Amino acid sequence: MAKADRLERLDVRRTELETEYMAALIDALRVTAAGKWGLFDHNADRWSRKAVAPVIENLAEIGQATDQMREQLGMPPFALQQEFLASRGPVKSDAVGEPKQAQAWLDRLDSR
Repeated sequence: MAKADRLERLDVRRTELETEYMAALIDALRVTAAGKWGLFDHNADRWSRKAVAPVIENLAEIGQATDQMREQLGMPPFALQQEFLASRGPVKSDAVGEPKQAQAWLDRLDSR
C-alpha cells in the first residue's frame, strides 16, 4: 500500500509539473508572438540567446524533472517538451519567423 501511495503522490506531482511547464511555455510563446525573438533560437543570435536563457533553463529544468518522474512511473517522455525542443534551432531561410511560429503554437495549444 505504501508503494501505491508513493506512486500516486509522484503522479500528482508529475501532473503539477506538466501544468507548470505548459503555463511557462505559454507565457514565453506570448512574448515571442508579440515580436521578441530568441525562444526558438532560429537566428542563433547571442543577445537573443542570453535574453531568453532564463526561460529556456526554467523549461528545461521542469521538463527534466517531469521526464524523470515519467520514467519512474513507466510512462513515455513528456511529449510537449520533446516537441518544443525539436522546434528549436536553425531553420531554412524561407521558414516562418519566430513570432508566427509562436502564434501557431499558441493556437494549437489553445485547441487542446
